[in-house]
Amino acid sequence: MPSFDIVSEVDKHELTNAVDQANKEVTTRFDFKGTDSHFDLKELEIKMHTESEFQLDQMYTVLTSKLSKRGIDLRAIELKDPDVQLKTAKQSIIVHQGLDTPVAKKIIKILKDAKLKVQAQIQGDSVRVTGKKRDDLQEAIALLKSQEDFERPLQFNNFRD
Repeated sequence: MPSFDIVSEVDKHELTNAVDQANKEVTTRFDFKGTDSHFDLKELEIKMHTESEFQLDQMYTVLTSKLSKRGIDLRAIELKDPDVQLKTAKQSIIVHQGLDTPVAKKIIKILKDAKLKVQAQIQGDSVRVTGKKRDDLQEAIALLKSQEDFERPLQFNNFRD
């Protein structure tokens, strides 16, 4: 039976490149001269280090512009609360990978409510959609692409006939 998977993934190589570009821009910008402002990327967490909360906001703006230029959807990142002390300010940004259970259930509910001739099931951090005809699967993809109320970006892969 034809099938495809619905996933929410971020290209880690592009993420690394975007963080490197943001680091370069922060080190060369005039308003960050003399500060030890930088980004650290560990797995799927980006940490911003600088001197004030205002500079954290500026760094976040630089990072989001670099991420969007690299094709990373900003719905995949979550900004945590800043940790501001006397001369240091830190903030974490979490990059989400995979579909959470509530989002996966929402996808399945949308597909069932549309009464398409497809079946959807949760498989770990993705949703597998199967149907008898390829056209039904393409209808399901078009329906999900028209929905904009997901917290995460969706990708469709493993399309099999």
